[in-house]
Amino acid sequence: MLGKRIEFLGFDGVTAAYLVAPGDIFAAATLDSGYGNRIPCYQTYTIGLTSDMFRAESGMIFRPDETFQTVPELDTIIVPGGKGLRQSQTSNEISDWLLTRANRTRRIAAISTGIYGLAPTGLLDGREVTTHWRFSSDVARRFPKLRVDHKRALVKDGPFYTSNSLSAAIDLSLTLIEEDYGRHVALAAAQELGIPLIHRNGQETLSRPLIFDSQPTDRFAELVPWIMRNLNEDLSVNNLARRACMSPSHFSRAFKSIIGSTPAEFVETLRMNEAKRRLSVPKRTLDTIAASVGFSDAQTFRRAFERRFGAKPRSYLKNFNASSMRASSDREAA
Repeated sequence: MLGKRIEFLGFDGVTAAYLVAPGDIFAAATLDSGYGNRIPCYQTYTIGLTSDMFRAESGMIFRPDETFQTVPELDTIIVPGGKGLRQSQTSNEISDWLLTRANRTRRIAAISTGIYGLAPTGLLDGREVTTHWRFSSDVARRFPKLRVDHKRALVKDGPFYTSNSLSAAIDLSLTLIEEDYGRHVALAAAQELGIPLIHRNGQETLSRPLIFDSQPTDRFAELVPWIMRNLNEDLSVNNLARRACMSPSHFSRAFKSIIGSTPAEFVETLRMNEAKRRLSVPKRTLDTIAASVGFSDAQTFRRAFERRFGAKPRSYLKNFNASSMRASSDREAA
């Protein structure tokens, strides 16, 4: 499973906290693999106007992962605020680029004065937005088609999200996690970073309720670890959909949207990776390994393994053992 790709725009004069705090929250969002490991829900990167390092308001220096010219397809774009964005050259470059990406990106968010990069696109015209209280009058004057209410911490209007402060940026990150993977994944990320929780009716919840209604995707966060623990079961779409209490067609669409691959691709990837691990266990036959990860027979397993890794199982194991022996010899010689 590849996590959803989230890119933060970086520029000279950005507020570092608007990059770092939400980024850390996305990094804390993980799923249980079922084998004691954690699967990241997101891949987070920074986009620079150029490949040069950029300096935040605080003096901290960042190196961008991508530039406007090299960035791949994205799930989410986040525009952090900062005094640098209130300079027309920077805001124009960013807004021009956002226009080229808006139709290809699922959602775009602005943190605090990040709205100065998003508003010039015209994409927010007629929409409800929020921003930092100190700049709300200026935003309303410069962009009169926006419906600005700085008293609202977090606003969602269509695929666009705006927030008015650092604390709202934290809420924004948790809300996006909840939309994508369910409430308990968002709560777990909050707990991981020590974001205060309160108790209501015997259950832990965030100190401020998440703002937006989300789809009932908790079932996927629970389903993935179950799949990983039951690779030898019948993991057909019909059976998985039944377990998730959804129709097969709706399940397939929702699964790909949330996880990033079809159910069949996801299951085969898990089975192949687990089979590769089990090959290194002594005295395991191909028949037992194939059956243990859900293949009907060894021949089907061999074909799938060779298609995925470019080598037959035994050839792969032989090469793996040879590499391990060389590495061991090198360590002893050192």
